[in-house]
Amino acid sequence: MLIGEVARRSGVSARMLRHYESLGLVRPSGRTGSGFREYSGEDLRRIFHIESLRSLGLSLREIGRALEDPGFTPAALVGDLIRKTHERITAETELLRRLRRIDAADPAGWEDVLEIVALLQALGAKSADARQRAALSSVDKVPVPVEALVEAALNETDPNVAGALRWALARSGDGGVALLAEGLGSPMAAVRERAVRTLAELPGDEATAQLREALAHPDVAVRRYAALALGTRGVADAVPTLIDMIVVGRNDTDAADALSVLASDQVTADRIATGLVDRLAHDTPPAPARGRLAQALGGIPGATASRALVELSHDGDRAVALTAAYLLQLRDTR
Repeated sequence: MLIGEVARRSGVSARMLRHYESLGLVRPSGRTGSGFREYSGEDLRRIFHIESLRSLGLSLREIGRALEDPGFTPAALVGDLIRKTHERITAETELLRRLRRIDAADPAGWEDVLEIVALLQALGAKSADARQRAALSSVDKVPVPVEALVEAALNETDPNVAGALRWALARSGDGGVALLAEGLGSPMAAVRERAVRTLAELPGDEATAQLREALAHPDVAVRRYAALALGTRGVADAVPTLIDMIVVGRNDTDAADALSVLASDQVTADRIATGLVDRLAHDTPPAPARGRLAQALGGIPGATASRALVELSHDGDRAVALTAAYLLQLRDTR
């Protein structure tokens, strides 16, 4: 076969076939009487082998080695190709994510694009100060896409930077609520906690709805953060979780404060007082827990809470009794 026929059958241009010949990858088995290159069937198979190896990402030098060295083993080379491919995919994925975020910000011109790129880079900086400045400036400058803020908030370990990111998200609208809700399903406990704490600082009904759902989350830490946030928002569904927090002594002061906020109307106040009294009557909590329950009752108005404090003022544990008696005096002076 002449070079034109080989090019047609193999899909490799005549120019590339000449290049392969110059590198010694494939040489025509013969020549015609006129001096034209003539390829055999074996030559054509070798060309197909070269193209197959090129499709795997091998360089022409690596292909030559693979075809000529009878002792060549492909395992190491293929493993190296896998590693390089993973690195390339990771880099391309990151580039695609960055481009999508720039597009979502709807930049008006190249100055805006450069500003967004600078902020995105700063959000991923090693310096916590740089990340914090980027979070705080994201509101005043060209808006950073909410997806970037959410990702940064879910991965941030520095408390000051995390606070700045939550502040920025709270001022970006409710676009990040759905993404944060996905964060609640993370296999990493730290990410779930960051997600619920960020949701707690977002205003609006959508964030409140997600926090309500979080009350049934299998992660107890998520349930507790959600309950604290909902308590300050006046959502009575949080009452059972808040009472549990007081009994076990986890953020019990914050939980008691949230209950006192919820007790602003008499119906909810009676419900809270009844729930606290039930825990005293049926769970027989130890003295420290009874003391915490007494302190929580002190912030709840109504006769039910007052009667419970009277009983606790006669508690067998002196510290509990003194706490309840003191709270009763405070109630009498109001």
